[in-house]
Amino acid sequence: MASNSQSSDSLKEKAVVQVEVQERDGVEHQQELKRQLKNRHVAMISIGGVIGTGLFLSTATSLQNGGPVGLLLGYLVMGTICYATMITLGEMISYLPIPGGHIKLAERFVDPAFSFTMGWNYWYNWVIVLPAELSAAAVLINFWDKNTSLNPAWVAICLVVVVTINFLGAGAYGETEFFFASIKVLTITGLLILGIIIDLGGGPTHDRLGFRYWKDPGPFVQFDGIAGAKGRFLGWWSVMTRAAFSFIGTEIVAIAAGEAKNPRKNLPKAIRRVYIRILVFYIGGVTIIGLLVPSNDSGLNLSSGTAASSPFVIAITRARISVLPHIINAALLSSAWSAASSDMYTSSRALYGLALAGNAPKIFAKTLGKTGLPIFSLVVSTAFSLLAFMGVSSGAGKVFGWFSNLTAIAGMLTWFGISVTYLRFYQGMKAQGIDRTTLPYYTNLQPFAAWYSVFGTLIICIFSAWSVFLKGHWDTATFVTNYLPLALFPILYLGARFWLRVKLVQPSQMDFLSGLDEIIADEQDDPPPKNLWEKFWASLVSY
Repeated sequence: MASNSQSSDSLKEKAVVQVEVQERDGVEHQQELKRQLKNRHVAMISIGGVIGTGLFLSTATSLQNGGPVGLLLGYLVMGTICYATMITLGEMISYLPIPGGHIKLAERFVDPAFSFTMGWNYWYNWVIVLPAELSAAAVLINFWDKNTSLNPAWVAICLVVVVTINFLGAGAYGETEFFFASIKVLTITGLLILGIIIDLGGGPTHDRLGFRYWKDPGPFVQFDGIAGAKGRFLGWWSVMTRAAFSFIGTEIVAIAAGEAKNPRKNLPKAIRRVYIRILVFYIGGVTIIGLLVPSNDSGLNLSSGTAASSPFVIAITRARISVLPHIINAALLSSAWSAASSDMYTSSRALYGLALAGNAPKIFAKTLGKTGLPIFSLVVSTAFSLLAFMGVSSGAGKVFGWFSNLTAIAGMLTWFGISVTYLRFYQGMKAQGIDRTTLPYYTNLQPFAAWYSVFGTLIICIFSAWSVFLKGHWDTATFVTNYLPLALFPILYLGARFWLRVKLVQPSQMDFLSGLDEIIADEQDDPPPKNLWEKFWASLVSY
């Protein structure tokens, strides 16, 4: 098909003349979603789209279990795995930004059974994280209203906001997400600056904290009283699942690719910005948290369902800064709405991608003509969001913990699947003589980054709930929420292989061209900036 000297131009020429519509189970593989997401939408979604309760709320439990150094190390390790996964995904999705994202790519480069497994795992991931975000919103509202009996009302209000945004279409989602993500970016930036000021004694108390809490109560937390290095290691490892929950969702740009304008130009830019999110927001954020809040602070206990603030709010309250905690908590609440909106968007598009591949009923591939809204997929995702009302009887904080465990493992399995798909993609490129340096985005770290992601995600999944196997530590809820997704993944794959009777796609037969013609035909130059604001934004996202 291609030689080592083949350029991207020759690939485009082949794609343009190869106009084909593939069918599977009667579902046409054609573009029905509308490309309404602009460059600035994709840019802001990649930077702050799904930053939410994982960073703002779940870090409370991580600090309580791992201590400040354990918290930092946990996020550093997960940050490297996240970066490896994103550059792995970026190379594929920037070249083939097709509807269904990595779910459809798995069908092309692995086999239909793997696509089936990836798709249902991904959909399950996002319909579960949605109620988690809504439960977290109730926890944040409890900062003002201690009456937890009103949590059902708060969940319902947040749900109405999220549903309204998504039913208005991808364009409305992009605009609101741009607004909410901008608030999150500004909030985190402000919190980092404020945290440094408080730590250096610039707060009302003029108490210079420095690394005080790294000394007392200490850099690590001994897991459940287990002494020595073993206890410190187990305390640190307990951070990993929570850290995974915080990072999950970075791959949303793959799903958004099907509705992004000029995806082969804009997606590489979004992938290159991932390190900003990891270093500044996550690593910087947890570092500040560890400096300002002691790991034994009682407010960090979310499992009781009465903890009504994030570590950031706790830190500001301890510094005796009035009014500001309320403003910050309101900003964090908007981030929960934003993350929940992204969750609903992603779950509906995942179900749409499943239907396109013939792995879900065809009705879920139906879209509204003018807006391209996958209406039935969105209705089903909305129905599953009602699981958030479980917090009424069990406590919002506890339910948030259950859902975050389920989501973290399912998300890690998605990253595992993305990396496996890339390794096959890499083999196919090599077998067909396609020069990777001609792709819209590529990195010299491959295939090592993909292998690192494969083994890193598997290790975290397998040992995610090690604590339940310690004597006297059995907890059924922890075991089920951590190991149910891990058990379902191979069961789904092997069952699909048996039912569909498919084999691995051979590298020499992998399809690198179908659909590329439509994407190239839709490409157009971005309009020139019309005002100072647009000029500022264009310069910000130009790299």
